[in-house]
Amino acid sequence: MKRRSFISGILPLGALALTDPGGLYGGTKTGVRKKDLWRVQQFEDSGLAHFSYAILAAGKVILIDPGRNPEAYYRFAEENNVGIAGIIETHPHADFISSHLEIHKKTGATIYTSGLTKPAYSYKAFDEGEVLKLSDNIRLYSLNTPGHSPDSISVVLQVEGKDVAVFSGDSLLIGDVGRPDLREYSGDVQTQRRELAAKMYHTLWNKFDRLADDVVLYPAHGAGSLCGRAMRKAANSTIGYEKQHNYVFEKRPLNHFVDLLLEDLPMIPAYFTYDVALNIKGAPDLREGIAGVEILDDNFIPPKGEIVIDTRPDKLFKSSHIPHAFNIQDGSKFETWLGSVIAPDKKFYLVAADKEALQQAIGKLAKIGYELRIKGAFVYNSVNGVKFPELDMNDFNRDPSKYTIIDVRSPKEFGEGKIFDSAINIPINELLQSVNNIPQDKPVLVSCASGYRSAIGSSILKKYLPSTDVFDLGAEVQKFKQDK
Repeated sequence: MKRRSFISGILPLGALALTDPGGLYGGTKTGVRKKDLWRVQQFEDSGLAHFSYAILAAGKVILIDPGRNPEAYYRFAEENNVGIAGIIETHPHADFISSHLEIHKKTGATIYTSGLTKPAYSYKAFDEGEVLKLSDNIRLYSLNTPGHSPDSISVVLQVEGKDVAVFSGDSLLIGDVGRPDLREYSGDVQTQRRELAAKMYHTLWNKFDRLADDVVLYPAHGAGSLCGRAMRKAANSTIGYEKQHNYVFEKRPLNHFVDLLLEDLPMIPAYFTYDVALNIKGAPDLREGIAGVEILDDNFIPPKGEIVIDTRPDKLFKSSHIPHAFNIQDGSKFETWLGSVIAPDKKFYLVAADKEALQQAIGKLAKIGYELRIKGAFVYNSVNGVKFPELDMNDFNRDPSKYTIIDVRSPKEFGEGKIFDSAINIPINELLQSVNNIPQDKPVLVSCASGYRSAIGSSILKKYLPSTDVFDLGAEVQKFKQDK
């Protein structure tokens, strides 16, 4: 393989936007001592629905739950002419890789996390009863808030003895709480999940319920994250609002709460356990991780049998692609879908339409630590590749029973509204493991809600069912949904 590096600096990881923190500033009155000035800054990664934070106080910055790319945090500290003194990890994250270790190595900032985590890196335990004093009047204190994970903590900002804000990690979310099923252990997994859900019940009523109503709630995730299931689309809330409007604060017996929390949960992407382990270990520096990606010649042909991920739009893919490639299009949830379909023990080749798109795709995969899984990356612009067969819609409309229809939506989506009565439901994250269960006596048609997942599914089945005609219904599914 010939390596041609065109990467300079850090690859773009998607927009990490500075979000309006809801006016949470302090000490702005005339005559207030400079060391008592404070500010909370929220950062948003919309692709992962991830919120991280910088608390600026007394000439220093404390970060909470930073994402993989540390540049936005360095920039914030530089613009405010202060240093990064600490990084707080509320728990080992499952859906993204944190830059806590990289920031520690660069700045010397102390990493704070629960002692229950027992991480491989140097840290200071920050469990309940521990206080981080920023000035005489400003401090952070920790609450142990298990339920999403056994080692979850939440961090309360206190100014002049008054609780001002709580950084809840994945424990209390806006309109929800963190799922209790994302950490796997040996033994009876279902029992362990019920035990975690029960701990969440006690966390709600013995920790969060005791905070004042006007305390601002800053979670690590918003709507769209798979770390919860019913988050409201908002950047922050208050404890009082959540007590009134969040279903988890409705009075119910413990066993009913546990049943509710474990009911109808979304899929668990394959990469989640990998990210937990990598966050406990501490990920390599971003530059180091990205530098390890082999950049190959345009239109490189990987060896037979390798996994190839083609990130181009489905129309480009269908017009010409490398044999047996999977079409996982770069989009708003690209890294989540790829990490749901491709297990972390697999390595793969990455394909994009041009150099800029390739950089972007590598950058997004770095957010979940999957740059370490890329065997090689290259631009594909050939028009002489394999063409994906086009569905004859007239033939399908005349007699849909001539096709085996595979619906790759989630079981919940499928149950709430079948598009085709005869369809077989195999969620996209389970398709690779279910290929052998698909009937091959008819042409196979793959369907989803919009065409994104069906493009992935049809390309997978095309590889593993070589003697069967496979078609992608794509965006045409919208017509059938409207008819319903």
